[in-house]
Amino acid sequence: QVQLVESGGGLVQTGGSLRLSCAASRSILSFSAVAWYRQAPGIQRELVASIARSGNSYYKDFVQGRFTISRDNAKDTVYLQMNSLKFEDTAVYYCNAKDWGPNDHWGQGTQVTVSS
Repeated sequence: QVQLVESGGGLVQTGGSLRLSCAASRSILSFSAVAWYRQAPGIQRELVASIARSGNSYYKDFVQGRFTISRDNAKDTVYLQMNSLKFEDTAVYYCNAKDWGPNDHWGQGTQVTVSS
């Protein structure tokens, strides 16, 4: 069973920064992609950013230019650097790792709260 452990969430003021970490229990290069999703109260979980095994990254428009996804292969960890945080970025952030088949794996989530 794959385990994904997120950390780095917390309370920050508008305009501040946080870095989220997602540590995997197996090599992150064994996944086809690792992604960050978020879910705010009453809103469907949504994709934030992803990084493919190739290293190609993808961002949703609402974080483009503010968030950066990266990875440390040696540590089997994927990061989400979040800058210029806005109130509307408040959500629980989840790490997702996709196998090459139909399966994917989720972490337990980490709360990010941006105060206005």
